Amino acid sequence: MSMQNPLEAFQQVKAFFFDVDGVMTDGSLLVTESGEFLRRMSTRDGFAMKLAVRLGYPIGVITGGSSIGVEKRLALLGVNPVYSGIQVKGPVFLEHVKTARLDPSTVLYMGDDFPDIDVMPHVGLPACPADAIPEIQRICTYISPFKGGDGCVRDVIEKTLRIQGQWPFA
Repeated sequence: MSMQNPLEAFQQVKAFFFDVDGVMTDGSLLVTESGEFLRRMSTRDGFAMKLAVRLGYPIGVITGGSSIGVEKRLALLGVNPVYSGIQVKGPVFLEHVKTARLDPSTVLYMGDDFPDIDVMPHVGLPACPADAIPEIQRICTYISPFKGGDGCVRDVIEKTLRIQGQWPFA
């Protein structure tokens, strides 16, 4: 389903879906003494997501994790829907694109680990961070030079907007 030329694939993108841990974060968890889990997210990724949403690109998330803090952050950026606690992502993605009337061939999905594998064959542009597992890298049309939590989300959004003439900065 994915195209050979990533530049052509970026021209077709009309919506984005992302995993959280290992994509929007570096995949590590800080555990507080009270047992809370803390994640670090890039403000540059956040800026790009907010800009894309403002320009009319739908952005969704499917994550195996569950974090009120992450959900609040994504809501502030305009990311919707956010599917949390999802262990088998493919059926959730397929149901969403059907309900939202999105053409899956126009979706960029970025994931980094085994739970993302069953979404990748259904999208027009499967992408991953530089530090994704080898099994994910092998099936992706685009591998960002940036690691998870370190600008890979900004990279694919900015690349899409630039290629489509939507990036508002010189």
